[in-house]
Amino acid sequence: AVDAAMSTYKPTSELSRFNALAVGATQVLSQPTADVLALALRVGATSDGAFDVTVGPLVDAWGFGPNGVQRAPDAATLAQLRAVVGATRMLHFNPETRALSKTTAGVHLDFSAIAKGYGVDRVADRLVKEGVPGFMVEVGGEVRTHGQRADKKPWRIGIEQPNPAGGGVAQVVVVQEQALATSGDYRNYREDKGVRISHTIDPRTGRPIGHGLASVSVLAKTCAEADAWATALNVLGPEAGLALADRENLAAFLLIRSKDGQFVGRRSRAWPTPP
Repeated sequence: AVDAAMSTYKPTSELSRFNALAVGATQVLSQPTADVLALALRVGATSDGAFDVTVGPLVDAWGFGPNGVQRAPDAATLAQLRAVVGATRMLHFNPETRALSKTTAGVHLDFSAIAKGYGVDRVADRLVKEGVPGFMVEVGGEVRTHGQRADKKPWRIGIEQPNPAGGGVAQVVVVQEQALATSGDYRNYREDKGVRISHTIDPRTGRPIGHGLASVSVLAKTCAEADAWATALNVLGPEAGLALADRENLAAFLLIRSKDGQFVGRRSRAWPTPP
């Protein structure tokens, strides 16, 4: 149901129908899609635009969207696309009526950095409703837990070393009645003339992130929150990301790529002590 509503790959989804909507027209969102949009807008505002669900045209332009174009946009194209990115300027949204419209042609919603986490939450909530005493739900690396394992021990999740070849576990964290999401540049990227092009696009610059932050893991009450915040902190980078995590009391663990190719871990004040 989440995929059918929020996929940008399906022309019949709510997001695809909104993306095709004309300026001035209004679409009434389903409650789930409206809830995800409201959370996305809150995270976007708190992160000063580092998280932005209107970033879709830029994601497509850099070759990481449904079209899969494998070349960097030129300066003119980049300027044109940046003119339609910015949720606070480009969207009119009424949470009470769930009515959504766009102010400019070409505005394109992309929930890729939050919908997967929300899908985990939907599965977890259903399992709780069904009375399942203990479970771990995982979709594409995003995790939420409830209760205990079958052996009555807490859920312990390994945070992977951000190495495409597989580098083992960087840290183990107990995830108890919480969700864990990780955002990084080590799975989905390409190289252009020896330069790593990350799939994570900074909505504020229109370009892929290029700092030394390799991955960010966030613990939160819901997986949608953890998913969105992990992306926002990843965009911000090691210094600004850690500062925002401490300011907002977010439990975050950052793995930073050093000049010698090794990874240095840093954690926010709210991140738990390793077991």
